[in-house]
Amino acid sequence: MIPALSAALTGFGTGFSLILAIGAQNAFVLRQGLRGEHVFWVALVCAVSDAILITAGVLGFGALVEVWPAFPVIMRYGGAAFLIAYGALRMRSAMRGGDAMEIRGTAQPIWPAITTCLVLTWANPHVYLDTLALIGAISTNYPWGMEKTGFGIGATSASFVFFFGLAYGARLLAPIMQNARAWVVLDVCIALLMWSIAAGLVLTH
Repeated sequence: MIPALSAALTGFGTGFSLILAIGAQNAFVLRQGLRGEHVFWVALVCAVSDAILITAGVLGFGALVEVWPAFPVIMRYGGAAFLIAYGALRMRSAMRGGDAMEIRGTAQPIWPAITTCLVLTWANPHVYLDTLALIGAISTNYPWGMEKTGFGIGATSASFVFFFGLAYGARLLAPIMQNARAWVVLDVCIALLMWSIAAGLVLTH
């Protein structure tokens, strides 16, 4: 197999496996997909953001940490605070139990949706761990040139495939989510997930 192609396939598999677990970013994309609100733009923002971070990771994350050693700590606690707040919003929504009635209502304006998407992406320390640190570390196995480039392209391609697949595939669940109880369960699960991630960020370091 051509070395560059092999590296690209490895990059795709690595990127897809790291992003597969449902997290704050993925839960938001899923929710937007279920509601059918700004699906293309939300998926595009997430995929492009990942591509930027993966590229930075492949080019080298270590230099940033050396220049600014406090960066990982700031991202960890700042991200935990945001996840707690976002989880609280989803729990409040679950307690109100009215989101199911909005599935065919007026869509949320695009800029608040994109802003939330950007914050969930760029304020989430796990995104940096997966893209900058892990993918960046794995990319060091490949020499500069076609192989490293192939690895980076493969990893970024995985993000585009995943986010657009998740965003548009979520609509298949729309009939189920017409039930108000289903929305309550989804919002409660998202809230608990956000809080568990936040706790993990703070308590495991």
